Amino acid sequence: MLTNDQLGQWDRENFFHPSTHLAQFARGEIGSRIISGGEGVYIRDRDGSQFLDAFAGLYCVNVGYGRQKIADAIADQARELAYYHAYVGHGTEASVTLAKMVMDRAPAHMSKVYFGLSGSDANETNIKLVWYYNNILGRPEKKKIISRWRGYHGSGLMTGSLTGLELFHKKFDLPLAQVLHTEAPYYLRRTDAAMSPEEFTADCAAKLEALILAEGPGTIAAFIGEPVLGTGGIVPPPPGYWAAIQAVLQKYDILLIADEVVTGFGRLGTMFGSDHYGMTPDIITIAKGLTSAYAPLSGSIIGDKVWRVLAQGTDEFGAIGHGWTYSAHPIGAAAGVANLALIDEMGLVENAGKVGAYLNQKMSAALTGHRHVAEVRGVGMLCAVELAEDVAARQFFDAGRKAGPSVVAAMHKRGVIARAMPQGDILGFAPPLCLTNAEADVIVAATVEAVHEVLGRS
Repeated sequence: MLTNDQLGQWDRENFFHPSTHLAQFARGEIGSRIISGGEGVYIRDRDGSQFLDAFAGLYCVNVGYGRQKIADAIADQARELAYYHAYVGHGTEASVTLAKMVMDRAPAHMSKVYFGLSGSDANETNIKLVWYYNNILGRPEKKKIISRWRGYHGSGLMTGSLTGLELFHKKFDLPLAQVLHTEAPYYLRRTDAAMSPEEFTADCAAKLEALILAEGPGTIAAFIGEPVLGTGGIVPPPPGYWAAIQAVLQKYDILLIADEVVTGFGRLGTMFGSDHYGMTPDIITIAKGLTSAYAPLSGSIIGDKVWRVLAQGTDEFGAIGHGWTYSAHPIGAAAGVANLALIDEMGLVENAGKVGAYLNQKMSAALTGHRHVAEVRGVGMLCAVELAEDVAARQFFDAGRKAGPSVVAAMHKRGVIARAMPQGDILGFAPPLCLTNAEADVIVAATVEAVHEVLGRS
């Protein structure tokens, strides 16, 4: 590892970083952070500084950093067989084993899993399969996909369209015409402050049904949603939300895609968010927690109803014309097998529920009532602190104030990494599932000190 300024220079001169102010980075106006290692919930940079990673990379590193069992599995697989494709019935021991392990953990009505590399390509797969499904059923007009504002589903053309965040649309000519958006289940930001949570749920369902009727039920193929809004603000749904939404979808024969890239494999204290909220999706998107990001891998878990039609289509028209070169990559699959085994061995699903509840309770007790804290919310090992200029009036800070990023920067000085969410002044927390109560206390203390530094003590 280069420890002088040469590496930093190469970084600014050669590396195109995602979701970065490109000009400021190239000019050296914003910092470069080069990470060299990690263990458990901690990472360290090339200068030897250590940080508690309270966002697990990007919701990814569920088992924590430095797990030798996964590293060994990757190395062993690379030595034995670094790559072979999964086309035309080919597979490897790792990919077949992982498919079995995923399906053993998936909701009972799911049938098969298709592997990709990222949540973005998994959702692209999902859209293509939904279109194929309706074509096989003789419904060529049933193709539109409904997403929610503030949802996040990827950064491709269709998946970026599904995403309901301004940053991912503006100047990219998105969303594309086949994608529609409906109300986000975001109670704090409801238009009518007088609504109860139950009334807000009913309103969300009513707005969804109105959109379907306006477009024509015969044109709507699927609805996609995260069980808990992730990058849009870490927002658990209000009571009864998913039951109300599913009732509308069933009424008009619309498929449900549950995007579980964040919530899959334990983050809510259940194996899947669908289990947590009583959802019965037709397709489930997985990534991140599948391998704890030790190697790239994603998946589309296909329900029985959809699978039967896909199989029918190949009987009628031949092999399905969809594939990724790196689908079920054996190194990613080997990482997934070791990762899922480790989740079980370490009891991380249960730990996420217990320690996540502790983190949320402690954060709420410490910051609720601060004049610039509009809400502390969370579920499982997900937590958010939303900031506001005037809490009573629900008046949020002007974006130029950079309240959220300033607090996150102040936390960084204290050795804790949180995420300034991209739309609103929201502090996001999604630590590794191996977090302890003592480490949760460190996160809360750093958050409180940073809020006090930036926004005052009360």
